[in-house]
Amino acid sequence: MSVRVTAKLSTKFQISVPKAVRTAQHWQAGQEFAFIPKGRAVLLVPVPKAEDLAGLARGAKAEGYRDRSDRI
Repeated sequence: MSVRVTAKLSTKFQISVPKAVRTAQHWQAGQEFAFIPKGRAVLLVPVPKAEDLAGLARGAKAEGYRDRSDRI
């Protein structure tokens, strides 16, 4: 999707995601999103479902893991 696509914020503070963006990202109605502030911008990121995360860390090893107490 190389074409610039825009949308307006309504008086009810709602934005409709343009069809080109929804199609390119495979977003569906009812999908949940997180808004992540980045300076003067905001990232819109889909929140994954629990079943999509199943097995994500399979094979991860606890040895050599550093946590916050290891930091200088």
